[in-house]
Amino acid sequence: MNALEKIKLIDVIGSELQSRMTFSEIDAYFSAYGIPTDHQPSYNSKKVYVKEVLPKINNEIVIQIANELQIEHNYQNKLPTFKDTSTTFWKTGHLKLFISHLSILKKTIGYLKTDLEKYGISSFVAHEDIEPTKEWQEEIEKGLFSMDALCAVLMPGFKESNWTDQEVGFAVGRGVLIIPIRKELDPYGFIGKYQGFQALGKNVDQVAEAIFLIISKNPKTRNRIISCLVDLLLLSNNKKEALERINALQKINDLPKERIIQMKTRFTENNNLKDNEIIRYFNELTKQYNIEGVKIMDFDKVLETEIDDLPF
Repeated sequence: MNALEKIKLIDVIGSELQSRMTFSEIDAYFSAYGIPTDHQPSYNSKKVYVKEVLPKINNEIVIQIANELQIEHNYQNKLPTFKDTSTTFWKTGHLKLFISHLSILKKTIGYLKTDLEKYGISSFVAHEDIEPTKEWQEEIEKGLFSMDALCAVLMPGFKESNWTDQEVGFAVGRGVLIIPIRKELDPYGFIGKYQGFQALGKNVDQVAEAIFLIISKNPKTRNRIISCLVDLLLLSNNKKEALERINALQKINDLPKERIIQMKTRFTENNNLKDNEIIRYFNELTKQYNIEGVKIMDFDKVLETEIDDLPF
């Protein structure tokens, strides 16, 4: 990538970060890559800030950021693609979490996968997500190339396994968030700097919530999980889904105010949300950010407007 190509790529990154993050969130995101955040932009613009900071950063990190933001480009370090890029194991609209574990935990990890879905997290679990008719190794590679984060369930025998150790190494190379779950084994090697979550004495529900909270706080995944939950709430098919997604959003500290406004604006477009209990819990969320909630009669106003505006 030459100098002109780098400038053009940074311009696209700037636009993407401007639309996704606040100034403080961009600083937190840059800090995760070791990028200095003491620069004062020449103009009060997030895009200008990004365009003035990133040219001083080496190409590899700029490309890694572009990959993480899923920006199309043709420069080095771009993730390889497969002839067959279709996947069946990720749930649409969810954050993609690869769970690396030993087969002895097969049943427990299956329960964990189910619990994580109520937080807007779709998990790749090799033992149940790979169809017998497919090349299993290629499916694992697809999961590793497309994941947003990796959870490593550390227990005796984990680092002796070629597969689990390679999966962690892959995540380190991609620079995605790694969440070590300590089950009688501490983080080691390249993930030794991560403290990890102590799972001993915890049940599956508690581990799922801990994983979600880590994802919601880390700058590499925070905006992604918020976007997923907002969209999933607005597209909820039933009361159970809606309440689970509101509950997950309530657990995230300092939600961007524009996200709350976005949800309120579009909330009444989905009649599946026309329920007094759903509205009550949603309004408890909006109240935390001093934003007026919605009323059940607002759904009827939307319908009337749609009919009035319908051309003959």
